[in-house]
Amino acid sequence: MSVTLRVFDPPMCCGTGVCGPSVDPDLARFAADLDWLRKQGVTVERYNLAQQPGDFVLHAAVADALTTRGNAALPMILVDERPAVEGAYPSRETLAALAGVVVRKLDMAPATSGCCGGSGEKTAAPAAPAAPAKSAPKTGCC
Repeated sequence: MSVTLRVFDPPMCCGTGVCGPSVDPDLARFAADLDWLRKQGVTVERYNLAQQPGDFVLHAAVADALTTRGNAALPMILVDERPAVEGAYPSRETLAALAGVVVRKLDMAPATSGCCGGSGEKTAAPAAPAAPAKSAPKTGCC
């Protein structure tokens, strides 16, 4: 079953709010999260009150929320026409759960010992040509 996620944004200067000289990092993160959802096969539609006011009226739940709570109800996210989130931009994990997408976390094998995952023993490096060497800053690792 395919899920459609509809985002109804408050009035913004552009379709994503990621424009102009001062970009809100939450909007940038949310735009990236929506792009990620699309790549997972989820249909995502996004509407901006300043640019597409007619679409806000076409969806009864959004029109009702705007009538009763005003712009405080935005952003509003519908999942298959059902209100799912109101008044905040959710995290990627929440979006994935709403859309039924499984988020797989990569298992990272712990280092067995040493700072680089080896035995902690250093191996001899091949001899370098006899040229004056500049001393590189020591990082304390490998």
